[in-house]
Amino acid sequence: MRRKEAITGYLFIMPWLLGFILFTAGPMLFSLYASFTNYDVTSRFDWVGLENYRRLLFDDPFFWLSLKNTAYYAVFAVPLGIATGLIIAVLLNQQVPGQRVFRTIFFLPKVLTGVAVLLLWLWVFNPNFGPINVFLRFLGVENPPLWFSDPNWSKPALIIMSMWGAAGGYIIYLAGLQGIPKHLYEAAAIDGASPFRQFLAITVPMMSPTIFFKLIVGFSGAMQFWESVLIVSEGGQGGPSYSTLFYGLYMWQEAFGRYRMGYASAMAWILLLITLAFTVIQLNLSKRWVHYEGDSR
Repeated sequence: MRRKEAITGYLFIMPWLLGFILFTAGPMLFSLYASFTNYDVTSRFDWVGLENYRRLLFDDPFFWLSLKNTAYYAVFAVPLGIATGLIIAVLLNQQVPGQRVFRTIFFLPKVLTGVAVLLLWLWVFNPNFGPINVFLRFLGVENPPLWFSDPNWSKPALIIMSMWGAAGGYIIYLAGLQGIPKHLYEAAAIDGASPFRQFLAITVPMMSPTIFFKLIVGFSGAMQFWESVLIVSEGGQGGPSYSTLFYGLYMWQEAFGRYRMGYASAMAWILLLITLAFTVIQLNLSKRWVHYEGDSR
């Protein structure tokens, strides 16, 4: 009976297992091997050892520049995205008339994605007639930012754009908020705690697992950020002045622009190691924080 159950179980997971081997594990192993070659899609597929990694770390200034641009985006976009999603979730968790309508409206950014939305943002940030600069001129700003035409403002504009998607991610925080026991807020209210104090003392600690999850996922997504840059930058070249040359965009240029697949594969595995290292560090910090909180109590 146990053997029959095991065979039945394997038969049920076989489609997923085959898909994982053929479309995930297989390509990953191939890219690992390709990262040690000069693979260019057409004819070259010679073993070069660690040459691709050496060139990336010591001979390629664009590698470090793209990594710097991506780190800048991740440092600001991820925390702001978490704060935006959490605050919106708290507001949408209130029992007010039309609650479902507001939840639907704020979820629309998760549905309205793609090139059309990016083109809309290009219009919003247009330095001449875009709504943002029109409003800034109305407030008395004589020389508003040029946004995507200015290397000093291109990344802040992309960070502002990312808040559009962060607002739509409130649903995960909302699920976590609804799992917090109501009696905690009632006890805090009886003790005279203000709503803001309740948010800091109850909501944030109780939501820490969800926030930690969004931090890991958000950092991973930020390190792979490139689709929007491909549209808003100068022909996907990372302009102006390479201020929007993100790691993912540079990897895309090497793979599909210059057909240096081996080089791009090495970049992909370095990205994996960076993401893995950040995740391990965050896990260790979270364990220490939980241990510290337990000792303090």
